[in-house]
Amino acid sequence: MNQNPRKLLGKVALVTGASRGIGAAIAKRLAEDGANVAISYANSVAKAESLVQEIEAQGVKSLGFQADQADPVQVENLVKQVAAHFGRLDILVNNAGVLVRGSVGDSAIDTAALDRQWAINVGGVVTAVRTAVPLMGAGGRIISIGSCLGTHSLFSQISDYSGTKAALTGYTRGWARDLGSKGITVNIVQPGSIETDMNPSDTDFAAQQKSFIPLGRYGKPEEIAAVVAFLASPEASYITGATIDVDGGMNA
Repeated sequence: MNQNPRKLLGKVALVTGASRGIGAAIAKRLAEDGANVAISYANSVAKAESLVQEIEAQGVKSLGFQADQADPVQVENLVKQVAAHFGRLDILVNNAGVLVRGSVGDSAIDTAALDRQWAINVGGVVTAVRTAVPLMGAGGRIISIGSCLGTHSLFSQISDYSGTKAALTGYTRGWARDLGSKGITVNIVQPGSIETDMNPSDTDFAAQQKSFIPLGRYGKPEEIAAVVAFLASPEASYITGATIDVDGGMNA
């Protein structure tokens, strides 16, 4: 249980791709800290509606917005609609992302899926940030969810995914420089192996991942959410341009 509740009281947060997994945990934690929370989702209407009800049960406002993160027009409209509905935007959490595996040079690789991965993991984040910045004031927070694989490609067939997450670290550092004078901080959290629908802990690939983790276990979505909540809080006002690994030591 959070020992310092409501430190985000009155703030408005948007968490993209938040109908499940890490995104849902982040949305619930920001709400626990007092923020009104908007979430976006691609297809999971029922899960999004259920999450909105959970968030509102904590005494804050919430609303779900359907948007395809690969479509810059939809992403731009999403950010503007959130700000218009809630009257402001203080915290942007770029969580939406996909993982497409494939080896370079493989003639059978689905290049359309790889292009869509780039559009979601990088293009959608860039559009969201560009749209959000004019709507944010001093004290604004931009937090992206990267991956420890953006620093080290520990496995085969993930080069394209690693490339998308590495791109976000570069953008984060650059945006931190651009926005420091506006009082807006920009940081990236790099999860390791986290127990989600996308990466369950009971597969052969999971066993391979655990061999790289000094703590010897998968992480929980709530452990990522705790770091995001800290970066969104007033206590993190002097942290910007940072890449924070939450990976059980995978990148040690």
